[in-house]
Amino acid sequence: MKKIFKFLGLVFLLVVVYFGYTTYPKLDLISGFSAKSVASAHFIDNRSQGLIEKGDNDIEMITLAKNRIDENGKFAISSVYGLKERKAIYREGLGATLINDDFDVSKPYEVPKRKKLNNNLPFPYGNKEPKDTVFANVDYAKLNAAVANAFDTNGEKKKRTRAVLVIYKDKIIAEKYDTGFNKDSKILGWSMTKSITSALFGILQKQGKIDVSKPAPIAEWKNDERATITINDLLHMNSGLEWEEDYTKISDVTKMLFLDADMSMAQLKKPAQFKPNSHWNYSSGTTNLLSGILRRQFKTHQEYLDFWYSALIDKIGMNSMLVETDMAGNYVGSSYSWATTRDWAKFGLLYLHKGNWNGEQILDESWVKFTATPTNTCNGNYGAHFWLNAGGKFPDVPKDMFYCSGYQGQMVAIFPSQDLVIVRMGLTEDPEFDFNGLLSGIVKNIKK
Repeated sequence: MKKIFKFLGLVFLLVVVYFGYTTYPKLDLISGFSAKSVASAHFIDNRSQGLIEKGDNDIEMITLAKNRIDENGKFAISSVYGLKERKAIYREGLGATLINDDFDVSKPYEVPKRKKLNNNLPFPYGNKEPKDTVFANVDYAKLNAAVANAFDTNGEKKKRTRAVLVIYKDKIIAEKYDTGFNKDSKILGWSMTKSITSALFGILQKQGKIDVSKPAPIAEWKNDERATITINDLLHMNSGLEWEEDYTKISDVTKMLFLDADMSMAQLKKPAQFKPNSHWNYSSGTTNLLSGILRRQFKTHQEYLDFWYSALIDKIGMNSMLVETDMAGNYVGSSYSWATTRDWAKFGLLYLHKGNWNGEQILDESWVKFTATPTNTCNGNYGAHFWLNAGGKFPDVPKDMFYCSGYQGQMVAIFPSQDLVIVRMGLTEDPEFDFNGLLSGIVKNIKK
């Protein structure tokens, strides 16, 4: 009997040691992800805790977290087995922010001043319902079948699409939502936010307030090999700086998103590994560094907060969009913007129309071309914070397609040669979800 107890004790000890070695260091990230996800989805899109846990948070390891929502305090708390409790607070105008013990929740804060579009125009140039339009060159039966095929049936959780929207010649020709979602549901775009950040640099360049070809204005880099890194290099993920973008473990990106108070500093502090413009490396830290650079272009924090909305988001009627901030007040330009599917489509239409929005040139046409031109180090797959199909990643889709892309398969696809924008929001990506099949299935049923 004693031998059995000793054996069981040894097994228990080994389990504890294994847990401590493999899982315990990740608990901050697990509970951090869960708290942030619950707070954002609940307070921004009014989703129930149950729906969030079954949908947004049903990710390996994240399911270990136990969550609690405080409606009065507007925050969510998560922990794993009672350990590593993390808290995310919601503030109107700024979204949900994952905070640490040093964060002063009583400190006054500024919020963006917004002027939302209010006119009598139908979608997309206004917020009234779109006019019904039937195109003779569209095979609607096959088009709708291709869209329907993107969704699960019979309770399956394989494709996990939440929304698909197809806009042809500025008209909605197909629109479908999963159960529990509709045209008013705000959905997190994840890394599609990077493309929003890029657009803001295009606006500043158009205004003559910045030159992306010049070295990044970062004092800490002035006296070392990073001094020659340009904003252009950062926009193309060509800085040569060290960075690990791995969401499956403790890495640069997970530490930044779920531990850092000031996310604009994570990439700034990294050493150079390669010469600028010689090596492509996808980095969310780079985009948050760019958000920090944007912040330095304004005299006050209020001007920085306002600019994202007044110059772009509200300018094109993306009234539902909310970009969330970190503890230091920086917009998390890499990852945290929420909007309805229709409003995500408006951003795609801006680029489809070469930076023009209903007669007003928001971005120079040359900037849109710059955005969709492959950088020399990515085999035709990446431009200036937009992904490209120039390298033929989607073989049955026109190569001029370029697109915003986010974690779990968020996509705003722009087809200049087809006068077409396709939005897909969901919880799976390649290879689990067949983007080539969805996109090609839509394109081939619109005859040119």
